[in-house]
Amino acid sequence: MGTMEITSKMVADLRERTGQGMMECKKALAATAGDLEAAVDWLRKQGMKSADKKADREMGEGRIAAHIEPGSRSGALVAMTCQTDFLAGSDEFRSLLGSLAPLATKSGLADVAALNAAKLPNGTSVQDTVKLLVGKTGENIQVARLARYENKQGLLGSYVHHDSKKGALVSVTTTAPAEKAEQVLRELSMHVVMHNPSAATRAEVPAADLEREKAIYLEEVKGKPAEMQQKIVAGKLEKFYADRVLPEQKWIKDDSKTVQKVLEDALGKGTKIEGFTRVQIGK
Repeated sequence: MGTMEITSKMVADLRERTGQGMMECKKALAATAGDLEAAVDWLRKQGMKSADKKADREMGEGRIAAHIEPGSRSGALVAMTCQTDFLAGSDEFRSLLGSLAPLATKSGLADVAALNAAKLPNGTSVQDTVKLLVGKTGENIQVARLARYENKQGLLGSYVHHDSKKGALVSVTTTAPAEKAEQVLRELSMHVVMHNPSAATRAEVPAADLEREKAIYLEEVKGKPAEMQQKIVAGKLEKFYADRVLPEQKWIKDDSKTVQKVLEDALGKGTKIEGFTRVQIGK
């Protein structure tokens, strides 16, 4: 069987169907013996491959958005990433991102996969809307992070830095009214962004991290009397926790107080940080 002749009309038809370049369309028709439908599929597969390649591209740019429902019992923080700051700052990118945190909050979505599958008010899924934007801009775009909290016994707070590249969401159990708590929970979220704690309680600090620190401290105090060694190591561990565990950190606005003390002073005894998430795009 001779090779199928690829006519300019076939190329034009395929270009119209797929929006791809002339050379790509010729290649697709040659690979599929001039079968238009098969050529469309061939191009789609190539597109998937290039989308996968794009997925490996560094996504050092993007933006973060937060949403808290009225009453402050539930909220979400979403990060969407891309390749250039120019796209991240565009209205289209920001508009799509702005719709995601309210969608995640109201629909009770717990992770990125659930958010991608969810439908926007226009009936299109988040995933398909992102793909359309990828097709239009030629950049890799992804919903990179989703944090969602609900606290029926407490309140949520959030803070997104002015560059929209750093943000935090906090969940705090308290009996204080939402309007009284709003400012201090915003400041707590700002504290999380600036001081980057790694845990809400000592129990959440990974055991391996703790053991590694202990080993370093024990090495440092070798040669001192055993009793003194224990005391020094215990003191250093307290400092280790105070640097990493959010309630024990020094408060962003007054380093003579711990975060926990400030929260209890503002929101009442027994106020407890249930969880927090900090997200940062780029370095």
